[in-house]
Amino acid sequence: MITSMTLGVRLVATFLFGVSALFSSAANSAEAWPTKPIKIIVPFSPGSVQDALARSFSNELGAALGEAVVVENKAGAGGTVGTGIVAKSNPDGYTFLLAAASHNINGSLFTKLSFDPIKDFTGVAYIGTSSYIMMINAEFPAKSVAEFIALAKANPGQYNYASAGNGSASHLAMAYFDSMAGIQLVHIPTKGTGDAITELLAGRAQAVIAANVAALPFANDPRIRFLGVSSEKPSPFVPGVPPIGNTVKGYVFDSWFGLLAPAGTPQEVVNKVQAQMSRILKQPEIIERMKRQGIEIGRLTPSELNQLLVGDYVRMAKVVKASGAKPE
Repeated sequence: MITSMTLGVRLVATFLFGVSALFSSAANSAEAWPTKPIKIIVPFSPGSVQDALARSFSNELGAALGEAVVVENKAGAGGTVGTGIVAKSNPDGYTFLLAAASHNINGSLFTKLSFDPIKDFTGVAYIGTSSYIMMINAEFPAKSVAEFIALAKANPGQYNYASAGNGSASHLAMAYFDSMAGIQLVHIPTKGTGDAITELLAGRAQAVIAANVAALPFANDPRIRFLGVSSEKPSPFVPGVPPIGNTVKGYVFDSWFGLLAPAGTPQEVVNKVQAQMSRILKQPEIIERMKRQGIEIGRLTPSELNQLLVGDYVRMAKVVKASGAKPE
């Protein structure tokens, strides 16, 4: 005869067995990961800063994890299209985002987003930082930041600047510069930094502020002139190019780079990717590759990267407000 007590014990045992099996299955799944190709979503077009960076280590990461790592470009709306795709992806460890300063900029610049840049993501692997370079078309008569500002003040609304899109870091960097320098340039948004530089080369834009990784390949291009760097101090990547802040006092703008995953991604997966990225970023050939892109490699744990995300979100909110930038 089965008493109510016996039945209760059996029900509890069955429940505990089910919970145990569930956790065991999740643990085994995380342990087996990965079993299929992994995607790194770049929210900008081919040739953009994030695109070049993602492709500089994707093969090595794939080899380390034992599965292909595929870079996919999902450009649009200043990076919010691709970022939204990752935010809504299954948090199973097969979709990551190559994020940069624009990730937090968008949270303050756009009033309506399909995602929360903090709550919908978790930090995975910090890569490093990069400053920016102000470039102009070589046919433009300015030879310095001061001369550029003087010409812009004498001709308000007559000169254009191109960016990687509304809400992108290159958009905010120049809008911030405009605000602090007291000038009025016309914004030409594009789908990526590569497209913005194309506008510069074609003469449809007179200026672009781009991260080192996108600007450095044009260091010796006679069609482009470097006027200044966005870092507080001179950059070792472009000797002789002065900080913009030497002319526009207080102007500083830089960007972090890192891999993010949808919130809820198993911690075991996060730890595996972080461990492999940490190892990859210590390889001499990768260090040299990063130097060529103007990136200073950094070391942060996933937890520290999450703290950086929160702190940078607050910082960028202040920069967005000061710049007066608006999505167009």
